[in-house]
Order: sequence, then structure tokens, then C-alpha cells
Amino acid sequence: MKRVREVSPFIVMLVLVAVLWEAATTYLNIPHYIIPKLSDVFQSIWDNRGLLTKHVGVTLGESLLGLAFSIVFGVLAAVWIEASGLAQKTLYPLIIASQSVPIIALSPIMVMWFGYEIWSKVAVVILFTFFPVAVNTADGFRSADPGIGEVLRTMGAGRRQLFLKWKLPSALPGFFTGLKLSATYSVGGATLGEWLGGESGLGVYTKRASNMLRGDAVFSGVLLLAALGMLMFAAAHLLGRICLAKRRERT
Repeated sequence: MKRVREVSPFIVMLVLVAVLWEAATTYLNIPHYIIPKLSDVFQSIWDNRGLLTKHVGVTLGESLLGLAFSIVFGVLAAVWIEASGLAQKTLYPLIIASQSVPIIALSPIMVMWFGYEIWSKVAVVILFTFFPVAVNTADGFRSADPGIGEVLRTMGAGRRQLFLKWKLPSALPGFFTGLKLSATYSVGGATLGEWLGGESGLGVYTKRASNMLRGDAVFSGVLLLAALGMLMFAAAHLLGRICLAKRRERT
């Protein structure tokens, strides 16, 4: 019952938005290519369920693959920043400065380098998702309680034990914060990569539907992208809760 009460406001809001959407498009006679009826959007999803399933699978695969690379590269970068004073003075500011360059401006370069295959989309996803993982994990390392470190040192803990028993557990909350952000951004990165050059995926589907002024198909793709982003966030959130709960049990 507690979880039902927690999600009930969100469900009520969704129902209210759906009712207002359907009523507004029906009684205001809004053209279907601007804002279609919500019922038409759902009908489009049902009518094209086979094709949409294929496109959802492609976008999900690109998102997960790019996110996996970002987790590996981001954590390694954070560990290097924590272990090396030189990396903290050079790599960390460089990562921060990289965000001043619009990702959409770098995305065509990824297509030029990797072509129109899956790797160009994966590269764009990495551009979107590397920063939150690397920066939040590095900040998590720096947030470690120095008192715990001193206690472990007096007990004879070496550098490896300090990292595994002190630094790494302290960085987990920051890592999962970055992971939740990156999981959501990954869907947008994959979609942008598909827009710039692709043959399949929800980005390609919505782009083709837009060219044909099929508002119902465009909005169906957008709704599925939103649902996919929420699903990725929920999965990262659940994984974080499980891992952090196990960490608390061990301590």
C-alpha cells in the first residue's frame, strides 16, 4: 500500500494530462499534424506495433551499449583522477571544459569517423553519458570521510585496502547518481545519432513520420522514447537501491 500511495500522484497526473490532451485536440479542432489526438497516437502504436518493436530494440541496444562504455571509461577516469594529483589538475578540468562544447556540434564528427553503422550512435551516446558518470564518481571519491581513512591506516590498511574499504564504498552514491542521469541521457543520445544518420531506431522512425506529416506516428515515437528513458532511469535507480542496501548491511 505504501508504494501505491507513492506512485498514485504520478498516475493521477498522467491520467489528467491524457484527459486534457484528448479533450483539447477534440474540441479545439487542432490539426492532426500539429498535435494529434492521444487516442490516435495509441492507435498508431497498436497498428505499427511490429515495426515499433524493431525500432525500440535498436534504440535500446544502442543506449545500453553506449552506457556500458561510459560506465567503464567514466569509472576508470574517476579512479585515475583520484589516484593521480596530475590527473586531478589536468584531466578533471578537461572533462569539465568539454561540456562547454555543444554535443550536437560534435555528433556529426562521430558520424564522419564511424560511418552510419551502430558505432556512430554508440559514440554519440558516450558523448551524452560519460560526463555524469565520471564527474559524480570522482566527486564521490573526494567525499570519503577522512576520519575513516585515518582509522584504517592505524589498523595497517594498505593502499589497495583503503581504496576497496574506504574510497570505493564512499563513491557508490555519487556513481549511482551519475548512472541515473546517464541512463536517461543515453536514449536522447541514441536518438540524435539516428537522426544524423541511421536506417533504424525510434529516431529514424520519428524523422520519417515527420517528413510525411504523420503527427500520430511522430508522437507515438516520442511517447515510446519517453517511456524508454523512464525505464532506463528506473532500472538504474533500482540497481542503486539494491547495491547501496547491501553496502549498508555489510557496514
